[in-house]
Amino acid sequence: MIKAYKLYTGADGHSHIQTGTVAEGIFNQASTIRFQESPPHSFLDWHNAPTDQYVITISGTLQFETYLGETFILRPGEILIATDTTGTAHQWKLIDDQPWHRAYVAFDEGQGVNFVPDAE
Repeated sequence: MIKAYKLYTGADGHSHIQTGTVAEGIFNQASTIRFQESPPHSFLDWHNAPTDQYVITISGTLQFETYLGETFILRPGEILIATDTTGTAHQWKLIDDQPWHRAYVAFDEGQGVNFVPDAE
């Protein structure tokens, strides 16, 4: 299984984090894909996801934080599922000396998301 983190907007209007995995062998309908690079030590202040999307990290290690202080570390090969398009948002910063190479794969709101939450 591939490690994944889901950023979502809760009923309280705040962004939250859920840890889990994405299942292998499942096909999901994607609407777009784009690639982006941020230089080492980059930071992006509070923002919401522009659309529901998978963010596939190719290189770079980041720390994400929600407005309420929830955090996680995203490493190469891990998947971020960003669905917090509203609410109090999240921020990120690169915490290693590598650029952040990533692919954004957008999907339509309401579409099933390939995410299996960790057992609590």
